[in-house]
Amino acid sequence: MTVPMKWVIASSNAGKLREFREMFGDSGIEFVTQGELGIGDADETGLSFVENALLKARKAARESGMPALGDDSGLCVDALGGAPGLYSARYAGIHGNAGANIDKLLDALRDVPEAQRGAHFYAVIVLLRHAEDPQPLIAEGVWSGRILHERRGDGGFGYDPVFFDPELGISAAELDAQRKNRISHRGRALAALRAKLPAPE
Repeated sequence: MTVPMKWVIASSNAGKLREFREMFGDSGIEFVTQGELGIGDADETGLSFVENALLKARKAARESGMPALGDDSGLCVDALGGAPGLYSARYAGIHGNAGANIDKLLDALRDVPEAQRGAHFYAVIVLLRHAEDPQPLIAEGVWSGRILHERRGDGGFGYDPVFFDPELGISAAELDAQRKNRISHRGRALAALRAKLPAPE
């Protein structure tokens, strides 16, 4: 498989753009966000993370005429049957309200003991070489931990202040950005995707 040299990221998030550029820095691939091309967000109507990632990538590929990367991710809590899952960003009802989402999560887990507060972040990344690509490259990453009883740390975003990594002994919000990018669910998915690509010539 030949690797095209310019890809569109099915997002307008500058942080994601930075992560992709760092992971693929020596690949010769140039990245542009769909926002820079005037492409709007896809409707996330899938019933799984991979379906939503495909919907995003397909819309970006179709409207840009370029290969597209789509991703979807969320927090899955064991005691809540995998919730908030697909609805992580809008768990409390308003998309992107991290504070309200965390409040709702902590309330839902108020009486759950330490041993049953297991959780993981999950990310999937899809590469479509064109909008009708029948063989998308799909890579996933998992970051396991547990949910704290209260917030810890000032960094990160989303659920990071209440997600505890037992191996490191700190919350995701206490990690420096570079280290977090390396060990996070998205970082692991990016590394897995990179490993699926042929080496640059």
